[in-house]
Amino acid sequence: MTIHWCGTGLSSIPGLRRLIQAGHSVTVWNRTIAKARDAVGDLTDDIRAFSPEALEGALGPSDVVVSMLPGDWHVVLAELAIEKGAHFVSSSYIAPEMRALDTKAKMAGVCLVNEVGLDPGIDHLMAHDLVRAYRASPAYDPENVVSFTSYCGGVPKVPNAFRYKFSWAPVGVLKALRSPSRSIRHFAELEVKRPWDALSRYDAPLPDPETFEVYPNRDSLPFMADYGFDPRWKVKDFVRGTLRLNGWAEAWADIFAEAGTATDERLAELADELLAKNAYAEGEADRVVLCVSLMVERDGRTVWHKTWVMDAWGDARGTAMARLVSVPVSLAVEAVLQREIAPGVSAAPSDPKLVGRFMDEVGTLAQHLMLVDHTD
Repeated sequence: MTIHWCGTGLSSIPGLRRLIQAGHSVTVWNRTIAKARDAVGDLTDDIRAFSPEALEGALGPSDVVVSMLPGDWHVVLAELAIEKGAHFVSSSYIAPEMRALDTKAKMAGVCLVNEVGLDPGIDHLMAHDLVRAYRASPAYDPENVVSFTSYCGGVPKVPNAFRYKFSWAPVGVLKALRSPSRSIRHFAELEVKRPWDALSRYDAPLPDPETFEVYPNRDSLPFMADYGFDPRWKVKDFVRGTLRLNGWAEAWADIFAEAGTATDERLAELADELLAKNAYAEGEADRVVLCVSLMVERDGRTVWHKTWVMDAWGDARGTAMARLVSVPVSLAVEAVLQREIAPGVSAAPSDPKLVGRFMDEVGTLAQHLMLVDHTD
């Protein structure tokens, strides 16, 4: 069983190196062989030029394809995996086209595992753990009022005037500013066309409490079922969103004004301008903050409230973002090889044993990881 790791970009390397160092059979595929050699050439010689044709020729039954390539490759490689009786793993959100492969994957007996990076990924693990713990607690009652928030953000370790820094030209970040979102606020569905229309304050329960600016992203609503929310529950708030440093909205006011109406060509120009002024320097530390919280109320009184809080930053191991995206991917690959994940299309595991194992590893990746009980 060979792991075919496709893509050696900025967020790929720690997880890839971990699998090679653990003794797994790994073939590394990248469009530029020299870049892959720079990343893992000290550990392996099995580095090949990526093309779907070359991968197809090398892929065997029960192998695992890992796609750390741009998103438009994921479904292509997942279909190839099914055809060859191989498995597939990526850190990206499950697109409708990927979800449509569920039946074919089950019939072939192969796993198509997605959403096993940072966000999505570690945030899912935290949510599964919180919901399981609440359901098992004496406080559980289907009539309780439930509020859930999940906020994640990559921010500079040392804040700059722009309150944000980039590792690459941020066209994707700018396009995301134009994406609508759906969430639940005060028992009602909230649809927002632009994130700056729904900014709010979040007080993170870090060792040194810190306030951030947050906003909802994407469509949060389908994740209620994914996380095991009972349809009967009274959901007051349910928000999955993005976390930014305090002062971000003010610093980005001019960007908001332009991003809403700019052409794709202008967005690309703007991205280049922002990168030139606000890029991470070589070796500069990044920072990732993730807070996932479940609060339960009865008769207006809080009866259960816990938050998983993580704070990680770049160090001698490299960037926090790369560790937190790629190492969970490597854990999912191992779980697939050990037949601990069922065939079909799936996201980060909810099985308590796997959640516990993955979170133990996350604890070694982050400088701070804690489950805070607010009712103590």
